[in-house]
Amino acid sequence: MEVWNNLLGGFITAGTPINLMWAFVGCALGTAIGVLPGLGPAVTVAMLLPITGQVEPTASMIFFAGIYYGAMYGGSTTSILLNTPGETGTMVTALEGFKMAKSGRAGAALATSAIGSFVAGTIATILVTLFAPVLAEFAVKLGPPEYFCLMLLAFTTVSAVLGESSLRGLTALFIGLALGLVGMDQISGQVRYTGGVIEFMDGIEVVLVAVGLFAVSEALYNALYEGKTVASMNKLNSVHMSKTEWKRSWPAWMRGTALGFPFGCIPAGGSEIPTFLSYATERKLASPEHEKEFGTVGAIEGVAGPEAANNSAVTATLVPLLTLGIPTSVTAAILLSALQNYGIQAGPQLFQTSSTLVWALIASLYIGNVMLLVLNLPLVGLWVKLLKIPKAPLYAGIMIFATVGVYGMRQSAFDLYLMLGLGLVGVVMRRYDFPTAPVIVGLILGPVAEAQMRNALSIGEGSWRVFLERPMSLTLLVVVALVLVTPRLLAWHRRA
Repeated sequence: MEVWNNLLGGFITAGTPINLMWAFVGCALGTAIGVLPGLGPAVTVAMLLPITGQVEPTASMIFFAGIYYGAMYGGSTTSILLNTPGETGTMVTALEGFKMAKSGRAGAALATSAIGSFVAGTIATILVTLFAPVLAEFAVKLGPPEYFCLMLLAFTTVSAVLGESSLRGLTALFIGLALGLVGMDQISGQVRYTGGVIEFMDGIEVVLVAVGLFAVSEALYNALYEGKTVASMNKLNSVHMSKTEWKRSWPAWMRGTALGFPFGCIPAGGSEIPTFLSYATERKLASPEHEKEFGTVGAIEGVAGPEAANNSAVTATLVPLLTLGIPTSVTAAILLSALQNYGIQAGPQLFQTSSTLVWALIASLYIGNVMLLVLNLPLVGLWVKLLKIPKAPLYAGIMIFATVGVYGMRQSAFDLYLMLGLGLVGVVMRRYDFPTAPVIVGLILGPVAEAQMRNALSIGEGSWRVFLERPMSLTLLVVVALVLVTPRLLAWHRRA
């Protein structure tokens, strides 16, 4: 009963005209930012941090939260229409969403993305309301061995599922892991693999690599290989989902939500792991008839599941942030900084010391999800019209947005050259059927996995048995082995 009374008080606070205005502005701004490649919510919230000196705490946190989950909605738009992820969490959406757009089903892809985001965000917000302290307590019990095995599971799943060849997938993964090693060692502080290039000391920006491999390579590939071909895109007949597409989408939404929420609660790589795992799950569970659509004309489950997982994970990051003061994403870390600017300490006491702010923030998640659905669904038809833009100005625009977004991160001309170089690498990978997504996964999770592995070995005094002695890590290793071995056993059984 106390929870519902607190939540009602939160709705009263968040429902004031000024707070509703900040929520709407944050959602609208976040959606627009999600559409732009390279300019993610972390960069935007960081740029807007100075407003904490002018706006009262509750309003600014509602505003920043609106930007955060609004960007997750908006990021799916360019992923689906242009194969240009606005955020790293929406990279998986591009895999099937862009193919759906090319086959004339952009409206259905955008609709399942928006509705799935709403469903997942709402369910995740209810779970935050009810179970935040319990889930945070469970997350604290996981140690470095469990986190490392969790990331190992993500590596093997992504590499084995994406692309036609597991070998090519693993090769792409190791490229990403190698890129992730560039820069300063997280534990020792030793600079490594920079080749004397000063710009590499802080590592290679994930957004830069994502924009290079997805957006720039898409533009270059079209210029080099498809510039003279006639577009084979079918006519768009509807911007809504058919009855069959609804039937295929809702189980994927539920599974994606269930996968995303636990990952958002633990510091294991943000929304990237659950989106990739959701994609792998949907592909494995698809019927033979629908499985053929994956990687060809685009399967709607491959959009619905990852989008739900993404938004569920984004909402769940508030659990460790508010109850433990632990940010599990870059944007959450900046939100923590905003709280500290007001002299508010996130942690177990926050629900007592700043109860009004916390419950108003949670209530704003319910309000923001409705706002985002209202904003996004009517605009589906408008976004689909992007497909009618001629190729030359369309891809020129992508290059301009990519250049502005990447240059805006550090104002470095070197980053632009690196982005172009990665774009050329992306063209070669696409030409020879190497999946690009494992590169991003390796880059994001590689440094964290390395740090967790070294911490785990320290706990085990240098013995690898530490991963086998803990039940959770042992279970995860068994799952990893099954992911690698099961497909080959099934293939051998079919041949026999």
